[in-house]
Amino acid sequence: MLAIVLSGCQQSPSGDLEAQVLEIIRENPEVILESVQAYQQEQQRSQQESRSTVVEQMRENPAQFIGESPVKGSADQEIVMIEFSDFQCPFCARASGTVAEFIERHGDRVTLVFKHLPLVSINPQALPAARASWAAQQQGQFWEYHQALFENQERLGEALYVEIAEELNLDLEQFERDRQSDAAIEAVQGDLELADQLGLTGTPTFFINGESFTGAVPLEEMEAVLAQVTGETS
Repeated sequence: MLAIVLSGCQQSPSGDLEAQVLEIIRENPEVILESVQAYQQEQQRSQQESRSTVVEQMRENPAQFIGESPVKGSADQEIVMIEFSDFQCPFCARASGTVAEFIERHGDRVTLVFKHLPLVSINPQALPAARASWAAQQQGQFWEYHQALFENQERLGEALYVEIAEELNLDLEQFERDRQSDAAIEAVQGDLELADQLGLTGTPTFFINGESFTGAVPLEEMEAVLAQVTGETS
């Protein structure tokens, strides 16, 4: 409708086209509403298509999404459980214990992949914690550092990040250099871009070969999704 209304505009001798457009908008406010609604619908459609494409790729070849992310469990990478998490999210902390138990039971055939999704608008320490964990990963201690962050979630901050590094006997100079590096930012940004393609807005969110579930769910629910993916009876 906006295009039709504006197509009748003709530049006045004074060249005051902007005034003409503003006058049309004042007389036809519904034009703006319709344009905004059309834009929102197009954005939603585009996001849904993007998510569907990525999820289908996860089903067909989940290992392609591992990249340089921390992994544990099966080396086969045929059944891949991707976890999007935030170190300051209390639900992520609660879920971490369940995930550990799940991998203890099924790590012979399931590969766990950790992806960073720091919700910086509500969790100010989520990004610094993610960068610190990435630095620990560079010294082969991601999962130990990950566990310590969740166990001490109420203490997240600079003092804790260094304290955990010391307790794990990390090279502190390398740790500080790595967590302040552009590479740490790029690693987290890569995970955020994948989360955006999937339309994720909350944590924790999980995908097992493309089948998703969200929240600090009980172990039985995780195992039910695994049974669905493998075609087993739950």
